[in-house]
Amino acid sequence: MVSFIESERPDGLVARWDSRRQRKHTAPERASGGTWWDPGARGWWIGVLFAVGAALFALGALPGYADAVGIRADAITFFLGSLFFTGAGFLQYRESVDAADGGPAHGWRRVFVYRPRQIDWWATAIQLIGTLYFNISTGNAVRVELTAQAAHQHVWRPDALGSACFLIASGLAWFEVCHGWVAWSPQRLAWWITLLNLMGSIAFGGSAVTGYIVPATGEIHNSELSNLGTLIGALCFFTGAILLLPERTEGPPPS
Repeated sequence: MVSFIESERPDGLVARWDSRRQRKHTAPERASGGTWWDPGARGWWIGVLFAVGAALFALGALPGYADAVGIRADAITFFLGSLFFTGAGFLQYRESVDAADGGPAHGWRRVFVYRPRQIDWWATAIQLIGTLYFNISTGNAVRVELTAQAAHQHVWRPDALGSACFLIASGLAWFEVCHGWVAWSPQRLAWWITLLNLMGSIAFGGSAVTGYIVPATGEIHNSELSNLGTLIGALCFFTGAILLLPERTEGPPPS
């Protein structure tokens, strides 16, 4: 899976190709408005939808919020946030597919595409699957009549799988930007975005581990730590989503 290519042309010029920058700046829905308001651009919607979803997750995990609005309303807050994540994840996946095709995909190629040599395809596809697991988990959590065994099976398990998908996807996105597992590029917005998403995914993973639902009792292993992990992860994703907006307008990729 290639994320960066540098080659010398016959005229002596060095040509550089960067997977993420090429994708972000050659999408059909190019930025036509400003950095913070451009509803005609797909990249703008990706950032906004991720930001709203993360904000709802952060709100649901705030200490005292569940006590103030009730358990069911708190669960609905998480479910709505997961829907925004899925919308953003699907648009991001389409961005990857369309960039590789050189234009918008049609018909079955909108979703059912297999690109094993394309690192961004793996990252966006796995993340999209993770958002669907979050839909299942948070949607089932709204059902207050669940038994302990059902809560373990239908709430905690898909949450753990979704967190694992996010962690894998964030790792691949980090590798794509850094062209390896270790890099120091704080001058690049993409570096900060993928670092924040990776940190958020780690926090979500910690939340899933500490939020383990004991099948016999239905009790959460450590609800305080679980909520803290969700809150930290959501804030990381929110910040990364906001940075997606200026990334769209920072300039075309180097040639």
